[in-house]
Amino acid sequence: MYILGLNAYHADSSAAIFKDGKMIAATEEERFRRQKHWAGFPSMAIQFCLKEAGISLSQVDHIAIGRDPSAKMNKKLLFLLKNPGGGFNAVLDRLKNARKVASLEEEFVLLDKTVDKAIIKSRIHQVEHHRSHLASAFFASPFDEAALLSIDGSGDFTTTMTGIGRGNQIEVLDSVDFPHSVGLFYTAFTQLLGFPHYGDEYKVMGLAPYGQPKYVDKLKEVLVFGNDGLFTLDLKYFRSAKSGIVSYGDDHIPVVAPLYSPLMVEKFGAVRKKEEPLSQYHKDLAASVQRVTEELIFHILNHLQKRTGLNSVCIAGGVAQNSVANGKLTRNTGFKQVYIPSAGHDAGISMGSALYVYNHILKQQRAAPVWSAYTGSRFSNEEIEQYLQSRNIAFKRYSDAELYDKVSDQLINAGVVGWFNGRAEFGPRALGARSILADPRRSDAKDLLNAKIKRRESFRPFAPSILKEYVGEYFEVTDEVPFMEKVFPIKKEKHTLIPAVTHADGTGRLQTVDKAVTPRYYELIEAFRKKTGVPILLNTSFNENEPIVNSPHDALECYLRTNMDMLVLENCVITRNGSI
Repeated sequence: MYILGLNAYHADSSAAIFKDGKMIAATEEERFRRQKHWAGFPSMAIQFCLKEAGISLSQVDHIAIGRDPSAKMNKKLLFLLKNPGGGFNAVLDRLKNARKVASLEEEFVLLDKTVDKAIIKSRIHQVEHHRSHLASAFFASPFDEAALLSIDGSGDFTTTMTGIGRGNQIEVLDSVDFPHSVGLFYTAFTQLLGFPHYGDEYKVMGLAPYGQPKYVDKLKEVLVFGNDGLFTLDLKYFRSAKSGIVSYGDDHIPVVAPLYSPLMVEKFGAVRKKEEPLSQYHKDLAASVQRVTEELIFHILNHLQKRTGLNSVCIAGGVAQNSVANGKLTRNTGFKQVYIPSAGHDAGISMGSALYVYNHILKQQRAAPVWSAYTGSRFSNEEIEQYLQSRNIAFKRYSDAELYDKVSDQLINAGVVGWFNGRAEFGPRALGARSILADPRRSDAKDLLNAKIKRRESFRPFAPSILKEYVGEYFEVTDEVPFMEKVFPIKKEKHTLIPAVTHADGTGRLQTVDKAVTPRYYELIEAFRKKTGVPILLNTSFNENEPIVNSPHDALECYLRTNMDMLVLENCVITRNGSI
């Protein structure tokens, strides 16, 4: 049985395909379109998934989309009645989007003119947004029973949903309705701090350790914790939601309207201008926003743990990308085990909607847990050689052993390496398939990377990839973190040894590298360890203000327009000075 899952007409559109419950391929449309957070119909991702599965569209048994325009219709209509005028425009925009979702068969016919429109329509399932998030986490997890949390900005008029997963079924317990949203709370203050673009919230998370959480009590007047384990917003601090939040133009790029009201500006200060330096107040406000968000997540989860009595929890949604909060969950809630998928954000909706149909609706037996994010594009050495020859690029192809030796030497000698290996990752993190690598022992590594490639804010940290056997030697918390989804404190005695991946507060957003999951990346780090004694590499995404590279062409173009020292495409190596 083949199931195709989609996130369509929504930010981070994507596709995923499953055979008998096992994921064959999954990828974001932005990787092909080269536009961050692209939000249209994921035609290129669909074609990629079908090709990877070796089937045509007509052979797909079920198509799942993680949107249900009919969800909470009564509450949407009530919202419209309470918010006439602008409220009608907001709902009208949603209805236009809903019509696209309701006529997906038209898009599929454009993809494959041989398919019958009526048959395709009969195979489409519309799965509510947050149920798709819950499914992406629970059905991919190793737990037979777990508490569930989906938490983000908004989807299908819901912003937060809790539940219980048992076997192949999900039971929804509670939900919070739009516009009450911790995601919108975090985004409003992200904008106030001078970061206006869709997806900029991680900048606030990176800035927070440079400040002190002085304004927690003041912020708790904005984000109000409820006795029921949920929350509300004091909406006076926010621009009216009746005129819409996220809009999509003809270019399918999501744009977030300013969310703060004049009252928020009055109480928390003017919006920081683009060129205005970050003051200590800005840093303290960032620290306070991060702290309140963490405390709210703990508040929700502690209530959920007491209600369910369970020790395991699965979490997804945009707020579940807050890796700092994730790393604190087992130390601040009653939960002992946490699973968060590699694509916990909206791209994971494609994976989740497909799993919801297969497990919850069709009641099929669950497949093995998902510990690998490597479900995207891949290229053979022969394809890469042919491409490089067509571009007249000098390169040398090495055996695996020679490659690890050559690359580890380059890293030790202050080199910055573009590493393109195996299948691309599904999700926002580079996990050693499409990564830029450097020596974590160098105190100047961040400056080197920002000067040569990234050109990003100096306060943003770089992540450590560590061989999983050595986590306890370097981190105060021992856990398996395959998707770089948690931040943990680094042992104080190790700070000076790996300064390039130790953030201002002494933490690191680690990725544990498992030889069984990603053997080539493991062997490279092992080669570096044998020469330096350090089982860690600095790992950041292979891109330059664009989506993570997807093809040899993308990787080569990024290499040519930046100053990275070495490009590794599978076993083919390119260097600046030609010493290959």
